[in-house]
Amino acid sequence: MNYLVSVWSDRIKAEEVYTRLESEKFPMEAISILGKGYKSAEEFGFIDPIVQGQKQAFVMAYWLVPFGFLAGVGFSLVTELNTFAWAGAIGNHVIGGLLGAFGGAMGSIFVGGGVGVATSSDSVPIRNRLNEGKYLIVVQGTDQQVVRANQLMRPLRPENIQGYVAP
Repeated sequence: MNYLVSVWSDRIKAEEVYTRLESEKFPMEAISILGKGYKSAEEFGFIDPIVQGQKQAFVMAYWLVPFGFLAGVGFSLVTELNTFAWAGAIGNHVIGGLLGAFGGAMGSIFVGGGVGVATSSDSVPIRNRLNEGKYLIVVQGTDQQVVRANQLMRPLRPENIQGYVAP
């Protein structure tokens, strides 16, 4: 599935483009308007990178925190370090485990959360345009439909127009 996303400065321009596509017998189920009073990014299906990053961080924490605890205890047992003399032998192992669990939690937050945001591709600029009060017209279809929609929109001078191919 191919997508053509065009950015329009106001609602009137977006409705004009929609009407033009409709008058050219373009399939209306393939056209969506995003913006205030129309579909939101979530309703259309754009993934919020912050939410995706949080989900990824929790999934990684599920495995990394217990593994970090065990690795910290194991390291403390192998090295027999007496870092905290007041805690005793068992206390040092427990503290080592807690520090390992803390390291696992940091890894899940920085790597898991960061990967979700970094791999968000083009949804962030699209969301920024919507937050600025712009309107988007998204056309979904075959190569021929996207090319035809592009030819119909270009003369109306969009602020930006970009084609995408769904993975």
